[in-house]
Amino acid sequence: MDTATHFAMGFGLAGLAYLDPVVASTPGLAEAVMIGTIIGSQAPDLDGLIRIRGTAAYVRNHRGVSHSVPALFLWTGATFALIQTIMPQTSWLHLLGWIFLAVCLHVFVDLFNSYGTKGLYPFRDKWVALNAIFIFDPFIFAAHLVGFMLWAAGLEPGRLFLWIYVIIAVYYYWRCQAQKRTTELVRQRIGKSGTYTIIPTISWSNWTFVAKTEHHWYVGEIHSGEVIILDTFSIKPENERIAAAKKSRKVQSFLSFTHHVHVETTERPFGYEVKWIDLRYRSRFQGKSHYMFVAVVYLGFDLQIRDSFVGWIHRGEDQLTKKMDPNRQLG
Repeated sequence: MDTATHFAMGFGLAGLAYLDPVVASTPGLAEAVMIGTIIGSQAPDLDGLIRIRGTAAYVRNHRGVSHSVPALFLWTGATFALIQTIMPQTSWLHLLGWIFLAVCLHVFVDLFNSYGTKGLYPFRDKWVALNAIFIFDPFIFAAHLVGFMLWAAGLEPGRLFLWIYVIIAVYYYWRCQAQKRTTELVRQRIGKSGTYTIIPTISWSNWTFVAKTEHHWYVGEIHSGEVIILDTFSIKPENERIAAAKKSRKVQSFLSFTHHVHVETTERPFGYEVKWIDLRYRSRFQGKSHYMFVAVVYLGFDLQIRDSFVGWIHRGEDQLTKKMDPNRQLG
């Protein structure tokens, strides 16, 4: 989820914590729990600081081991130690438990969008993306805002947020079922066996999809049950140019994150351009189909890497050209 929703969930859990009689009755503990749940609800995303090491490091590591099973305990322990240093609590077990719940909830809800996490690591070293909830969901955020207003109006926060989270849990179930039904619609429309990935949008009735069959990739949209195929790509075997470009660490980071990838090779005056596109992130730019998340390598005719790039391109090929230099020799 987005940062604002995680922040709202931190406050929501602080309200829910009033169901704990020790929290509700111990002076200062409710405040400590609120600080703990807010920090805990944000802590796993501190891995975003790795961006200072470059986009490739960020792509490989964001929502990776920082959202793993061992990290749940590390973030909880670090947050607990910070609060105990600032405002020590004698009922430390209750504080620890609510912080742990906040960290777990952060990782849990991140499993449901298209980006996903390595939330099952080390038991499973793969990205898990359940593709049921858009990264910012207006319903979830609005439910929290209503809860905060009712809390401010004087309602008891424990029972209030218990009901809010029951409603949100039902909402998650409904969205998962809607995603399954939509998957079957796309499968019937294409009519071929393969892997079907249905991706939520901010609208409940609109989805996007990426389907991989034996010979093709299909990219499209679903509008109120109508399946529209927008792009089709032939799956081609790897050649020596692609193999040479895959030696780039930026490309390796890109491929470690996504499996919804189509690769294209184009001859240029300086040699070859090899581009991988993540088919999940399609948009339109100046009336043309455009894929925003890419990894690109410039090769010389000797197949040596001249330059490489991984990241987001929002304004078409001109933006990419400005970021790369075919005369650079990386080796």
